Amino acid sequence: MSAVSRPVVDDLLQPGSIHTSPGGQYSFRVLGPCCRLFDREELPWPCCRLAWRSKEPSWRRVGRRFVPDLAARRSPSYAVELLHPGSRPTPTVLTLFAQLFSRELQEWWYSRHPRSMDPNNTSVQKNTPLAKRPTG
Repeated sequence: MSAVSRPVVDDLLQPGSIHTSPGGQYSFRVLGPCCRLFDREELPWPCCRLAWRSKEPSWRRVGRRFVPDLAARRSPSYAVELLHPGSRPTPTVLTLFAQLFSRELQEWWYSRHPRSMDPNNTSVQKNTPLAKRPTG
């Protein structure tokens, strides 16, 4: 039995473009790409950490409140409007788990390097290694 290969994504979907869902049940209009975040404040009290060892009150949490969602780090996420026939468009966040980021796009999307937080870093530079990517 062979594993099913998933297509590798090198480019992002264009804002305003309309696509059909992988199963064909609905269509969606892309508003823009987004990073799916996990809100640590939504963890049930008194569990305070992602990997907790003891029960601690919520005011003793350390670290950032919002962290990248590890389940969605290898697939693209988009803010979309679901287009249902006969009803209003519904805004939501959609992660396309059937697709995988290319190595360069995943590094750009979910990097922990300080240069990735530079406000000028708004797109992946084509044919440029990440180590040589301009930062300013």
